[in-house]
Amino acid sequence: MKSLWLAVALICAGSTTLRAEGERAGEFDYYVMALSWSANWCALTGDARRDPQCDAGRGTTFVLHGLWPQYERGWPSYCRTGAADPSRSDTAAMADLFGGAGAAFYQWKKHGRCSGLSAKAYYALAREAFTSVKISPVFPQINKDLKVPAAVIEGAFLEANPGLTRDQVTVTCRAGMIQEVRICLSRDLEPRRCGADVIRDCTLQDAGLNAVR
Repeated sequence: MKSLWLAVALICAGSTTLRAEGERAGEFDYYVMALSWSANWCALTGDARRDPQCDAGRGTTFVLHGLWPQYERGWPSYCRTGAADPSRSDTAAMADLFGGAGAAFYQWKKHGRCSGLSAKAYYALAREAFTSVKISPVFPQINKDLKVPAAVIEGAFLEANPGLTRDQVTVTCRAGMIQEVRICLSRDLEPRRCGADVIRDCTLQDAGLNAVR
């Protein structure tokens, strides 16, 4: 019986580590850059909010969901830091990258504080990370809703970025649709292997990919 309770305690302790909040800023192992397919996010979430990101004619493909400090197992969030929050003008200047100023501020609050950087430096790093990855020219040309194997999306990123390997990129799905492409980067923004809890490729053969708006 003691061994059973010990096993339960260890499982609970592991879960707490994954979900912990308020860690010390700057203590992490690598970054996960999450790129969200805008049209799918709009269909699942943004349209109900009447989010300007979802307005017709914007031509948005992938936006930066976040640049997330990550442990080899688990991740920090809402970290303790003495860094000041960004100004409204700082977050407004990131709206093009994150899809909106509100999203930019939320990502700073939950993840950026954990980087150990100032808000300006974190935003600058996020832009550098985003621009370091090429988006295939195929994506802006998607003018009708499609059903595609999730592996095709990963393949398009690997083809457009020969420096990336399959263990550095993962594609996630939600509600039968392509959700995000996640790319693992060192603290110096060099591509690196994703941790075991990040590598969880979507295996759908008919994942939805909505047309660019």
